[in-house]
Amino acid sequence: MFGLTRALGGVDLSFEAGAVTVVEGPNGSGKSTLLSILAQLALPTRGQVRYGDIGERRARREVRKHLGVLGHAAMLYPDLTGRENLELYARLYDIEPKARIEELTSRFELGPFFERPTRTYSRGQLQRVALARAVLHAPRLLLLDEPSTGLDVKAVERLVTVVEEERARGAICILVTHDMGLADQLADTRVRLERGRVAQPEAS
Repeated sequence: MFGLTRALGGVDLSFEAGAVTVVEGPNGSGKSTLLSILAQLALPTRGQVRYGDIGERRARREVRKHLGVLGHAAMLYPDLTGRENLELYARLYDIEPKARIEELTSRFELGPFFERPTRTYSRGQLQRVALARAVLHAPRLLLLDEPSTGLDVKAVERLVTVVEEERARGAICILVTHDMGLADQLADTRVRLERGRVAQPEAS
């Protein structure tokens, strides 16, 4: 509930490891609310989310170690360089940063801009570093909210490759998008929300 508005109701879904679920629906249908609940950025007023055999109310800190989130905001500190941002997040996850960041630098083609403050980045550069941040710790659950917004063709191709790699690694990938081309490329399963309820889950 948001105030007196029911954002989601009667939603009963399960998501499989090594698969991409695309969540579709019109604006205001509850897609971003669903991702916020899965990311533990919001709590449901009724019902619960289970992560394997872990209930989210019992072990929120434990669950968060396995979440990777790419939302509308990049969640990068603007006065730090891209490298400094990833080093900070690596330490939060108890990851030795040097080797992992070098790997991500190559994987995401983080060029000279990576050494500049992120407030100077273009939309595509921000998205590239934010996506690297989201997969830095090899999350078991990867949540992507409209990840292709504002990206050029090459950047979308890179996004598709990353999601495919994460799926192959065995991650649960949940993608909210209005981009039907992106959905068609990646979806193993599609779920449609309308007015906060599941309208039609279907195999892709």
